[in-house]
Amino acid sequence: MFSNNKNVSRRRLGHHLLPLILGGVLLTGCSKSDAPPPEQPALPVTVLSAQPQRVPQTLEIMAQTEGAKETEVRARVSGILTKQLYREGEVVREGQPLFQIDRAPYEIAHAEAKARADQTAREMARAQKLLEINGVSRREYDDAVSANEMAQAALRQAQLNLSWTSVTAPVSGVSGRADKSVGNLITTGVDSLLTRIYLNNPIWVRFSLSEGEAARLPGGRLTPESISDVELVLADGTIYPQHGKINFLASAIDTVLGTQQLRAEFPNAEGHLLPGQFVRVRLTTGEREGVYLVPQSAVLQTAQGDMLMLADKDDKIVERSVQLGEWSGKDWIVLSGLNSGDRVIIDNLLKLRHGMPVAPHAPQPKAEAAAASSQPAPADAQQH
Repeated sequence: MFSNNKNVSRRRLGHHLLPLILGGVLLTGCSKSDAPPPEQPALPVTVLSAQPQRVPQTLEIMAQTEGAKETEVRARVSGILTKQLYREGEVVREGQPLFQIDRAPYEIAHAEAKARADQTAREMARAQKLLEINGVSRREYDDAVSANEMAQAALRQAQLNLSWTSVTAPVSGVSGRADKSVGNLITTGVDSLLTRIYLNNPIWVRFSLSEGEAARLPGGRLTPESISDVELVLADGTIYPQHGKINFLASAIDTVLGTQQLRAEFPNAEGHLLPGQFVRVRLTTGEREGVYLVPQSAVLQTAQGDMLMLADKDDKIVERSVQLGEWSGKDWIVLSGLNSGDRVIIDNLLKLRHGMPVAPHAPQPKAEAAAASSQPAPADAQQH
């Protein structure tokens, strides 16, 4: 009797406690979901204040150097090459002997031609005396004169052939590699090339301008009057100290390549530039006003276009699409998309997301940055 009453009391107590327990669980769950998330710490970033500037409008084009004059040295007579009289790559003077071709056959031919010329000269003199006394006809005298003239011409040719066995430099300049070796048989015509001589001061730089590059210029085309300066950028990125000038501008577009051929001329008295070097020509074609300069590292190139990360007035990340021009030194020229005073973020770009809080600071001077990096770590950090 008493046991049944206890069981009934327990069941009634359980019915009363169950709603209280469920309510506590629900309240606990609600309190957890309604709790605000922890605030994200602001990421330190370096910013530059965008200011409109005036910068030169430049265009860089791949180019190749070449000698202002490239002269071929060819043999005028055939024969065995017996001597090479110069060192390849050295500066040679006009008239300096470079090669020697076997002289013996031409010395013999010259001796024969001289003997024949002396004989015809004597015969002509004898015929002239006989003509004065009517000892020969006028026709016989004329034949003697013609024979002597032909013999003298043959002698002159033999003299030239003998002199041409010594191959000399037709111009002064830097000598090239010898195309023939001592002992080779040299023949006139296609096989007569022995070497080349290059005039490297001034040196020429050949390049071409595509239609797309020309469209970026004022007026959509390049003229000698529109070029205010010509610079040369070497392979290591340094600027050649001497400025150049345009000495050739094609008046027509190449129908095959769709380009306009140009050539610039640079002083090269010290011989720093050699023919065949690949360089870049930088043409200054005017000035751009109201543009902005940002470091190349600050530009994000995405599928949607070129982007910059900015810090707004609340120190939050804002993405901004921009239109870029050409490079100016190590900076990009921003044509549109920026306003004066915009704070452009230049580091930690891969960690940034739209709306993220940041702690902007101005660029640290190089001297201070180097000093900060050289300071020893705190004692507690060293222990860790």
